[in-house]
Amino acid sequence: MTGQTSGDWPLWEVFVRSRRGLSHSHAGSLHAPDAEMALRNARDLYTRRAEGVSIWVVPSSAVTASSPDEKDPFFESAADKPYRHPTFYEIPEGVKHL
Repeated sequence: MTGQTSGDWPLWEVFVRSRRGLSHSHAGSLHAPDAEMALRNARDLYTRRAEGVSIWVVPSSAVTASSPDEKDPFFESAADKPYRHPTFYEIPEGVKHL
């Protein structure tokens, strides 16, 4: 890595699981030369107050995402399936804590 600057390093997406959480949430992005350094930098940058219990780093190039501009056509097919929504089902009287 001789001669490389941080601007040449790949971009990593950082996900942190907090002490009170059950899932990882996107915390931000950072540049690092490799996964190990990305983890260390993410720890220092995104868990300063020791609130995290787990960190994931993923190369940004490995993330595939839908476009916000295409949200209507992309998510439209879910709207025509009402059986996927809990309002479609009736809960029996004796059932608690569903």
